[in-house]
Formats: sequence, C-alpha cells, structure tokens
Amino acid sequence: MTTLADDAATPAVRGVPAAGSAAAQEPAVATRPAAGRAGRARATVAAYVALTKPRIIELLLVTTVPAMVLAAQGMPPLGLVLATLVGGSLAAGSANALNCWYDRDIDVVMHRTEGRPLARDAVSPRGAVVFGLVLGALSVALLGVTTNALSALLALAAIAFYVVVYTALLKRRTSQNIVWGGAAGCMPVLIGWSAVTGTVSWAAVVLFLVVFFWTPPHFWALAMRFRDDYAAADVPMLPVVATPAVVASRIVAYSWAMVGTSLLLVWPLAVSGALYTVVAAGVGAVFLREAHLLQSRVRRGVAAAPMRLFHWSITYLALLFLAVALDQFV
Repeated sequence: MTTLADDAATPAVRGVPAAGSAAAQEPAVATRPAAGRAGRARATVAAYVALTKPRIIELLLVTTVPAMVLAAQGMPPLGLVLATLVGGSLAAGSANALNCWYDRDIDVVMHRTEGRPLARDAVSPRGAVVFGLVLGALSVALLGVTTNALSALLALAAIAFYVVVYTALLKRRTSQNIVWGGAAGCMPVLIGWSAVTGTVSWAAVVLFLVVFFWTPPHFWALAMRFRDDYAAADVPMLPVVATPAVVASRIVAYSWAMVGTSLLLVWPLAVSGALYTVVAAGVGAVFLREAHLLQSRVRRGVAAAPMRLFHWSITYLALLFLAVALDQFV
C-alpha cells in the first residue's frame, strides 16, 4: 500500500516527473490560469443565483404545492407540479433580480443588503436587468406551454406588481409599502391553484389572503430589527416612521386577521378537515402569543426581540400549508 508520502518519494512508479523538477512544475503553472477562470466563472454563476434570492423563492414554493394539492383534492400529476414549480421559481427569480437592480443604490447603504451582488459589483446593472427580464420571459413561456394561459398571466402580473408597484412606486414613498406590495408574494398560491383547475376559486382567495395578512407581521418584525438600516437608506418602513407601540399594535391586528382568515377553509368553505383545523388553530395560537408578547415587551420598554416573531412566522407558514396538503390524504 502506498501513501501520499510514498507517491512524492517514488514518482517514477506512476510515470510522474520528480517533484522538484521543472517538468513537475510546468503543469501547475499551466493550469493556474484555467483554475482562476473556473473560480471566476463559479463566482459569477453564484452571483447571478444570489440575485434571485433563493431563500425567498423556497418560502414562496412552500405555498404553491399545497395549493395545488387542495385544488386537486389529492396529488396532482407530478409533471404538472414540477412545471409549475420551475415556472414559479423563474418568475420569483425574475422579480427578485429586477428588484436588486432597481434597489442597488440603497442596498449599498444598508448593512443587511450590502453583500448583494450589485452592491459589491459582482454583477453589472445591465447584466442584472437582462438576466431578470430573460427569467421572466422564460417563466411566462414555460407556464403558458405546460399549464395554461391563466397561470402564465398570473406569473407575469406577479413580476410586474413586485417590480413596478412595490419596488418602484411604493417602497420609497409610503409606510404601507409592504402591506400592498406584499400581494406579489401571495401570487404563487393563485398560480398553483390555476395550474390545476384553470380557474381561481374562493378557497384559493382565502389562501391568498392568509399570505397577504401574514406578510406585514413577518416583515415588520424584520424591519424592527433593521430599523436603522432602513432609516439610513431613507426607506419609510413602518418601524422607521412610527413608534414601536404603533408597529406592535399593527402586528397584532394583522396576526389576528391572518389566523381568522386561515380558519375560513374550515368554515364556511368546508374544504379542509380535522387535521388542518387542529394545526391551523395550534400554530395560529402560537403566532398570536408571540405577537402579543412582542407588544407586551414594547409596552414595558424592554428589548422587543422582534426576530422571535420573524423566525416563528416562517415556521408558521410552512406548518400551515403542510397541513393544507396533508389534510387531503387523511
């Protein structure tokens, strides 16, 4: 058996030049530029992927498949699910890349976003906008061919709404930016539902509204943590322009609206059963508890710890929509 030391000491056994010879050194010198090019290529690919904000896409897709399962009242065809997920991912990636392009000036200012590709010049502005537009075109074309025209139009509407209405018109002008702009993040539910049925029903609207009411508590908790960032960038997120008490009270109000809306699938729509009822009530109660605890901490003047609610909000959405899907098989 040979070891690494053996290989270095007896290169002739493998037909390799001696370690200290010029012949042994030439390949290393010759491959260095190639290795450098490969590294730069990987870094460029990683930068373009980062433009799409993959973690946000993951969260959006969590709502797509359960909506499809509920629409089909069982498991839809796997090919349809995959096509919808790919098309939805491309649409979300397009919207996020164009958002990064438009917001590149404030991303440099904010510590939370200073590592984004455009903020650190890893991608050119032209490259980012072309990339975003190409992803958008691919998403609409793919959904139009593999699902139906309604799903494709909803994907196009989601991209346009996020980029034009939220990013360009609302984000820098009003503290209600995330309330109305967040509607774009609710669209995967409608896209998934319409991919299965070709229509949008009241149950799909309820799922849309759950995500709609979920978005402000989720994002305002994050904005409370990064208030100074948004203030430095002159972005009027609610925690920048309102007192912590006002922000906390709005978080509580939207949390109650979210939980109440989630139970509409049980009554009066009656499209979900016992499993969903138990999970929706349970995780909703935890969400409300966290929202009220946040409000209590703010009123007492102690550290608000908003990231507790932020992290739980992600878990809440995942568990709720998992229950939407699993309930169809119980």
